[in-house]
Amino acid sequence: MRSPRRLRWATIPVAIATIVILAGCSAQQLRGFLPAGSEGATNHTDGVTGLWVNSWIVLLGVGVVTWGLIIWAAVVYRRRKGQTGLPVQLRYNLPIEIFYTIVPLILVLGFFAFTAKEQTSIETPTKHPDVQVEVYGKRWAWDFNYVGVGPADKGVYSPGVQAVDREKSDGTIDESTLPTLYLPVNKSVQIKIESRDVAHSFWIVDFLYKKDNIPGKDNYMYFTPTKEGTYAGKCAELCGEYHSLMLFQVKVVSETEYEDYIDSLAAKGQTGILGPEYNTNTNLPGNKPASSEE
Repeated sequence: MRSPRRLRWATIPVAIATIVILAGCSAQQLRGFLPAGSEGATNHTDGVTGLWVNSWIVLLGVGVVTWGLIIWAAVVYRRRKGQTGLPVQLRYNLPIEIFYTIVPLILVLGFFAFTAKEQTSIETPTKHPDVQVEVYGKRWAWDFNYVGVGPADKGVYSPGVQAVDREKSDGTIDESTLPTLYLPVNKSVQIKIESRDVAHSFWIVDFLYKKDNIPGKDNYMYFTPTKEGTYAGKCAELCGEYHSLMLFQVKVVSETEYEDYIDSLAAKGQTGILGPEYNTNTNLPGNKPASSEE
């Protein structure tokens, strides 16, 4: 009877401490320290957050059990006063061996299944997206092509000014000059991701997902932005001297504001598409240099 009582009295302070710790967590901590702006930012962010947080809860549970067993074994089987020689040596313990084989296998399969499910949801192409955008990464800026809009639906574009030309004396960049991608809220989006030179990575931080810009290869992102706001973006692949300044912004706005922005690009004469003819990597398949007139 003494052991169960000791166990019960030992679990009470542990339970109280756990409750106090969890009660003191902030909203960001409860979201696994993911960016605060990611909550509800797209139709995928909450799923990614759930996978991240629940995985950590499971792993912390495994850690607590493992640490507890280590401490328990060290205390219970410690050498006591007066003991000499080696303890009894056991060759194997079948139940324990089954336990530490089956449980990790179940955990690995579980993590794989939930990750594959979430990734499939994110990567499934949208058949008829409301908005199509081409994103070209280039050292060290971004070109945005809005496909199927503007005069005669030939598209409009927003060229990014090189970071080296926007750098201030203190080594930073005025955020008002950053390349800006406009997207309408609650509209499905397809982004085609390409590179004009070397490998880059298109990362909208609060959207909790990124895709590499690989020379000679097209990548795609599919999502629906569900919350208006301005979101920070950056290149997440080391690409040269001004990599840290290869920043951009994403503005998720109402449909009316989005259409007004598209009209403003057309009014500036920025119609058509800035295509692969402007790639500086001349080794890309099918690449042709831009004509001197352009």
